[in-house]
Amino acid sequence: MPLTCSPVRLLLLLLLLLIALEIMVGTHSLCFNFTIKSWSRPGQPWCEVRVFMNKNLFLQYDSDSNMVKPLGLLGKKVNATSTWGELTQMLGEVGRDLRMLFLDVKPQIKTSGPSTLQVEMLCQREAERCTGASWQFAINGEKCLLLDAMNMTWTVINHEACKIKETWKKDRGLEKYFRKLSMGDCNHWLREFSEHWEAMPEPTVSPVNASDIHGSSSSLPDTWIILGAFILLVLMGIFLIIYIRWQKGGRSTWRRYHGGSAELFTCGPQSLTALAPTALCSLSQVELQTPFQDQMALTDTAYSFAEPI
Repeated sequence: MPLTCSPVRLLLLLLLLLIALEIMVGTHSLCFNFTIKSWSRPGQPWCEVRVFMNKNLFLQYDSDSNMVKPLGLLGKKVNATSTWGELTQMLGEVGRDLRMLFLDVKPQIKTSGPSTLQVEMLCQREAERCTGASWQFAINGEKCLLLDAMNMTWTVINHEACKIKETWKKDRGLEKYFRKLSMGDCNHWLREFSEHWEAMPEPTVSPVNASDIHGSSSSLPDTWIILGAFILLVLMGIFLIIYIRWQKGGRSTWRRYHGGSAELFTCGPQSLTALAPTALCSLSQVELQTPFQDQMALTDTAYSFAEPI
């Protein structure tokens, strides 16, 4: 494609890239990481929860103290809101519900001694709407089930969890419970936490990534945001240079003579070098001149170019 391609196309491309960057920057995620033990010693918690905002750890909870511990600037901001009491109550209730579910299916688990259930509830928001909600279940550190709460689709990761999936899938009330928590409560808190996140003048704490948060691709790291902005600035600079050259260069109408016949064509100054192959001669045979001169002659007298008309 010649360098002087349509600036309108370049402008449309830049607009699409700007829209894509705005969408990525406006995407947020909230992840609740539950660790449930089937048995624990006295004085040790049977439920521990870590809460991540955009993969940054900002809250911790344990069943022994039944208290939520704030971490970093975002944790302190959330601690000062009315949501704090609701969040503490929810984490305790969900922890107890997950433990009951775990104890019900524990006989189906082929292991001896105490077992551990890891549950990750994830919700995502983009452009002021919920774009993702899911649950991931792992037993003794091995992933076994994934539930997409947006369309209520179960995915078996470990074939040994097929019976567990069938047991939970038959319970319509349980599926509604999972959907309500991930698309309702989680989405509500994410919307509120996002306001505090965007208002923060500096990062909360050193990012502590959630262990293999499913669907984490929706959470864009700050490095990619900076890189995307840099690329857009470079593209805008290139567009301005091309547009300026387009305006200064202008376009001209030429007449080409060949074998007694004449042909009119329109081109920019930088397109003239492409005309030699069309005239069936090499570049060495062409004597190039600017379109503002009166004539452009070829060493082969069969061809000549004139300043337009």
